[in-house]
Amino acid sequence: MDQILSLIGDNIQMIYIIILSIFVGVEVIGKVPAVLHTPLMSGANAIHGVVIVGAIIVMGHTDPSNIVGLLLGFVAVVLGTLNVVGGFVVTDRMLEMFKKKAR
Repeated sequence: MDQILSLIGDNIQMIYIIILSIFVGVEVIGKVPAVLHTPLMSGANAIHGVVIVGAIIVMGHTDPSNIVGLLLGFVAVVLGTLNVVGGFVVTDRMLEMFKKKAR
């Protein structure tokens, strides 16, 4: 219990930043009209390519004998890739709705 309390005490500023960013995020997303929600989310998913690059960099610096670290990095790459691909699929479907239909 003392270790948890000291961890919280050492990182209290980061905890405050996370809590404040949650409130700001809820307020910003809450003000977005429903019409713009899908493009906003598909764009945000595409930006998550940074997660893929970060996971690859972390995996490159991980000790080859650290199986847990490599496995977590692999899972991060897979989930980040799914998120990016999903963002592009949603964007493509959304843009298809605005194309004129051929007669």
